[in-house]
Amino acid sequence: MLLILLEALGAMLLLVGIVWWTMFAGRNKGEPPEDENHKDSRR
Repeated sequence: MLLILLEALGAMLLLVGIVWWTMFAGRNKGEPPEDENHKDSRR
């Protein structure tokens, strides 16, 4: 039973690590400011 709990904890930590990495591994200064002249046509 302890082995199953440790495996579940390891999988959860891996999932949280992947989500954290993908959320905060973007641009150093964030997204560029939106240009008023070039609005996105999807809106």
